[in-house]
Amino acid sequence: MELRELRVFVAVAEEGGMSAAARRLHVSQSALSQTVTALERQLGVKLLVRSSTGVRTTEAGAVLLSEARAVIARHDQAVRTMAALTAQGADTLRLGIPLELPADLLTPVLAELSRACPDTRVLARHLPTAAQLAALHADELDVGLMRERPAGPEFDAMLVVRENLGVLLAAEQAAELAGPRGVRLEALGGLEWIGFPRSGSPAWWDEITSVLRGHGLEIGPDPGEGEPVIAEVKLAAVTTGRAFALAPPNWAQPIPETVVWSPLVGDPLVRRTWAVWPAHSRRRDVGHFIAAFEQPASP
Repeated sequence: MELRELRVFVAVAEEGGMSAAARRLHVSQSALSQTVTALERQLGVKLLVRSSTGVRTTEAGAVLLSEARAVIARHDQAVRTMAALTAQGADTLRLGIPLELPADLLTPVLAELSRACPDTRVLARHLPTAAQLAALHADELDVGLMRERPAGPEFDAMLVVRENLGVLLAAEQAAELAGPRGVRLEALGGLEWIGFPRSGSPAWWDEITSVLRGHGLEIGPDPGEGEPVIAEVKLAAVTTGRAFALAPPNWAQPIPETVVWSPLVGDPLVRRTWAVWPAHSRRRDVGHFIAAFEQPASP
């Protein structure tokens, strides 16, 4: 069992239904159902009883729910504990990175850091923007790569990459909607946006949804707390022909033949990633890490 599968099962069991759990995790109901079904098949037991009013756990499901909660709590505590231990080491640079970071962004930066500071070890953690900011405040990170620039004087920031987002569509839809310059955003009306919980990056979520609504698209309610949607779930939802996802042209995830990436006409959505670090930091390795990024153009 994977931790992701356990988190999905816990969400479904706690919410008492696929619809509520899908809103909580910001994934499609079909993707959740497939995950739970695969988990039942893997374990060889029925975990949930489904009905028109929702779901409830079986006896085996109740046992797994208890165990899953404990496993998730132990995992999260282990991450916090190890972060606290490594925080004391001057030769460890604790780096926060978001999902879907351009594959070639960090390679030259880390190579330059290794040359300038050979004793520095980089400890990277996948975290959404809000979690990175909280970790920086708690002195659990030295540098964060975020989708938003924090306000105020407490942190310094530098724009390190700008990505014009395009759209992922089912191949048949892409053939109908794409013109010579790509897909017009307003042409996506009636499709569900497969995005991410607002809690992970509030300002970026607000920017995206404002642009989508400005082009006549309806956006479902924010699911609240939840994990970022992984690439495999996005692609599975897009393949159904009822949803679309946003992605840059150099998206690292392999795209199946049933899905097509197209640019958006006019590039209405630009994803920015900022390197953020405490303004009071005087660490030499942090300075070399930041300096290794090429100076970007103004946003």
